[in-house]
Amino acid sequence: MNKIIVSVVLAIILVLGINKITDVIFYVEKPEQSAYRVDDSTSATNTTSTQVDYGSENILALFASTNAAEGAKIFKKCAACHSIAEGGGNKIGPALWGVLGRSIGSAPDYKYSKAMASYGKNWSFEEMDGFLIKPKEWIKGTKMAFAGLKNAKDRAAVILYMNENTNSPLPIQ
Repeated sequence: MNKIIVSVVLAIILVLGINKITDVIFYVEKPEQSAYRVDDSTSATNTTSTQVDYGSENILALFASTNAAEGAKIFKKCAACHSIAEGGGNKIGPALWGVLGRSIGSAPDYKYSKAMASYGKNWSFEEMDGFLIKPKEWIKGTKMAFAGLKNAKDRAAVILYMNENTNSPLPIQ
């Protein structure tokens, strides 16, 4: 038993000793200036422009280039967590029948996150478009774990589909 302990300690000392010796032999002096300089002002500008690029399209203008049938196909991604049929119950997410036009975080019998319940706006075309880009960034603190729809035409199609699945669709102007 003593031989095992001594050999483990000796191996540790040997590894640490070789490490120190190589640091002395291959000493590299650090440069005074970094070779890669990152300018903070451009990174902030790039971040802002990326967010603007996602939402820069006018959702109402995109409605002309798509239809609700396309939205029904894309909505299959959402159907794992949401029902959209009239009278459909809540699943992991709230039922989306008649979602456009109603208050955000107000579906009956669904326990929303505090962020969604206190958001205080109605689901308009623009709100839904922004939310579908990246839900966790649009309403910070939402428990919706969906990555989002980056394609503006896909978002427009899904919104048209959701607008058809209601008793009182919002007017498209």
